Amino acid sequence: MRYGSFIVRVDQLGHRLASTAEAVVDEPVPTCPGWTVRDVVRHVAEVYEHKIACTELQRSPDPWPPAWPDRDPIDWLRDAHARLLAMFHTHEPADPSATWWPADQTVGFWARRMAHETAIHGVDAELAAGRSMALDAELAVDGIDEILTIMLAGDWSDAPSAESVGRRVAVASEDRTWVVTLDRLSTDVVEGTADDVSTTVAGEPSSVDLWLWGRASDDAIEMRGSADEIQLLRSRLALATQ
Repeated sequence: MRYGSFIVRVDQLGHRLASTAEAVVDEPVPTCPGWTVRDVVRHVAEVYEHKIACTELQRSPDPWPPAWPDRDPIDWLRDAHARLLAMFHTHEPADPSATWWPADQTVGFWARRMAHETAIHGVDAELAAGRSMALDAELAVDGIDEILTIMLAGDWSDAPSAESVGRRVAVASEDRTWVVTLDRLSTDVVEGTADDVSTTVAGEPSSVDLWLWGRASDDAIEMRGSADEIQLLRSRLALATQ
């Protein structure tokens, strides 16, 4: 996906989140135990503020978070959302910004990340309102790639994963497949064919993306092979996205 496409998703999904939240702001969020929609809204507003600060300061703001003024959370979300969009519109994707991903220190990284952040928490608000929400296929496929290659892949030497030695799970949607190798000290993700992988998680893009984020049940996807390996993938994803 291109930079402009991510900005469009941040715009549309941010407005939808605020509108949904107005009617259910005090409802519990089933996918975020202990949180109400008010908490989700405050979290997203604070995340937006952080990305604005990372770009304005050209470093990660510290200390963080500041003492925010007492204000209506939905008004805060709308205000932060508008300023985030203004930031994206006044920058090119390659412009520098401080991020937590060493390989990509650009505003474009945040445009992608905020599109998915807004989408997932928009789903949280819809579920609190008793509705489901499907993500568009283009965004969801990119979301699968982001959560696997950015959130999940990497060093797991500090994780309690001694049982994870060469466990392999293929994640497939549309015409793309990612092979996830779960080792004791690391998680490796490679996109390509999975002819020699016996455990597979597959489905249409929105369902797979939401399942990876813990926002869809096992019934929403197709699973084949080792239940233990799939559960290991889910448990590691839960740690990676908490």
